[in-house]
Amino acid sequence: MSSTMPQPDTSLIVACTVSRDVQNFDLLIEDMEQALGENWGDLGFAEALAFFGQPEAQALEFIALAMDETDEDDLALMGEIITQAKAQKIKVILIAEDVTPASLHSLLRQGADEFVPYPLPENELAEAIERVRAADELAAASAATALQADSHKEGAVIVVHGLAGGTGATTLGVNLAWELATAQKEGGPSVCLLDLDLQYGAVATFLDLPRREVVYDMLSDTEGMDDEIFGQSLLTFEDKLQVLTAPTDMLPLDLMSSEDVNRILTMARRHFDYVVIDMPSTLVQWTEAVLNAAHIYFATVEMDMRSAQNTLRFKRALQSEELPIEKLRYVMNRAPKFTDLSGKSRVKRMAESLGISIDLLMPDGGKPIAQGADHGLPLAVSAPKNPLRKEISKLAISILELGSTDVQAA
Repeated sequence: MSSTMPQPDTSLIVACTVSRDVQNFDLLIEDMEQALGENWGDLGFAEALAFFGQPEAQALEFIALAMDETDEDDLALMGEIITQAKAQKIKVILIAEDVTPASLHSLLRQGADEFVPYPLPENELAEAIERVRAADELAAASAATALQADSHKEGAVIVVHGLAGGTGATTLGVNLAWELATAQKEGGPSVCLLDLDLQYGAVATFLDLPRREVVYDMLSDTEGMDDEIFGQSLLTFEDKLQVLTAPTDMLPLDLMSSEDVNRILTMARRHFDYVVIDMPSTLVQWTEAVLNAAHIYFATVEMDMRSAQNTLRFKRALQSEELPIEKLRYVMNRAPKFTDLSGKSRVKRMAESLGISIDLLMPDGGKPIAQGADHGLPLAVSAPKNPLRKEISKLAISILELGSTDVQAA
């Protein structure tokens, strides 16, 4: 069990017990450890109310609110804890010992999702956790996008492709899509984010979205795909961004053909102003289809030998097939700071030796980048003043200013 206040830097805390003294509920401690290992914490009643207002609380899936007959005198406080938890979209499992039916009824009406009596029946807590998680997935599934069949947009396609592992491609893709979708408070462009990395796609993790079987069903039969099926494959993030996550299982990249990808992109472009694609780092048979459809194709690299070698091979592969490499925009991840003149000189020499132009320099955002991704939040929410977030926001604004018809001229 973790210490009193959750410490997200060491392990991701997904749940908390909330009680006057958790030692009074020793069976609850055992069941929480069995279900969640070290990924839970413990809070007192007053501490819980304070914690709900902190950014770390956004990572919580549920709280286990434990009470006995002594706590019935503080029923208003129990109700406030439930209300505040629900306001933060945190599920509440009520654990009660010797509490009157009237009190239980009152707390359940205030929003508690599950009730488990104490002492805990065998496996009852684990089953309650499964039920609240299943309810979340069902709610997400029900939020599938309803697309208008008569939509006739010609959305711009923006692709992000990491030329080596850890070069920030998914971070760039997710946050660029979010910045495009939220740049204007009202009447902004519609944005769809497609995770086409069928094996290691992490967009779902970065936005804390469930992976669903319906995605595989759609990908395996794009010939039968229509507006309704495509819309059911998408999930909505914060009512602003539509997302096609990677499938539930790790699938071979050749599951899709170029024809499949073209059908998906045609459908997405028809319904959205901007289509942002997170690509697998591997070149596959349908990479050509994505490159031909792209208006901008961002290739992320770092200042190291593996990135340099991969960039050279990537460039040669595209040239050998006479593909439109003029669409490529190279992005340097963890670029040297403005005052680091020697670092900037190394970037320039690397670009010259590879015969490319490094168009964008993205700063090192530090630990907040990984923390935001672990919590399933865009940088604009988890670290709005982070230097990397500011650069991605500038990039989104420049794309919006160009307009979807002029993106290719960028």
